[in-house]
Amino acid sequence: MEFTDILIEPVVTEKANALREENKYVFIVRPDASKIQIKEAVRKLFNVKVISCTTINVAGKVKRLRGSKGMTSSYKKAIVRVADGETIKLFE
Repeated sequence: MEFTDILIEPVVTEKANALREENKYVFIVRPDASKIQIKEAVRKLFNVKVISCTTINVAGKVKRLRGSKGMTSSYKKAIVRVADGETIKLFE
């Protein structure tokens, strides 16, 4: 698995922007990626020192459209904390 394949996309929401003040960045990652792989991918791609990584499995929600049931997709989210004074330019 390549480093570019592990991180799918950054999360840009109000809550994720509030976490940036604490040097924490949020990404949607592959469901089979481990914390060690995520930390290594962020370190290699953005040249920052990663202190910690927290992962969350987000379950899909049941939705209805014109009476038929469906579900949104499940995904895995990672909150990565970088060292003080370092930033990821992608979020700036």
